[in-house]
Amino acid sequence: MSKQRKKKRTPKRVLALPDLEQSKAAVLNSLTSKSGQRSYDHAISDFVDWYCSEPRLAFNRTVVLRYRIYLEQKQYAPTTINLRLAAVRRVAYEAADSGLLCPELAAGI
Repeated sequence: MSKQRKKKRTPKRVLALPDLEQSKAAVLNSLTSKSGQRSYDHAISDFVDWYCSEPRLAFNRTVVLRYRIYLEQKQYAPTTINLRLAAVRRVAYEAADSGLLCPELAAGI
């Protein structure tokens, strides 16, 4: 009998739109409050729009810092910025849990 080798899937550094949508769905499904789902949905959608409009960036701490600067330039309130960054962090953790992103990168975010 021959042993079959399973290819170990290496996590990505650049997440494509389907990866982000999968992580977004996982985050929204984990929330019980309809209000929380709406606010996280809006925050994640805004991040995905920004992320996809930039040149292909690696999903890491530097990108999240650039997004924070972008939000500050739009003169959002600090609480709004914190809420949006919290949603992005949840996406990173969900992507890491599903094997789409390195756990080390998610922890850095």
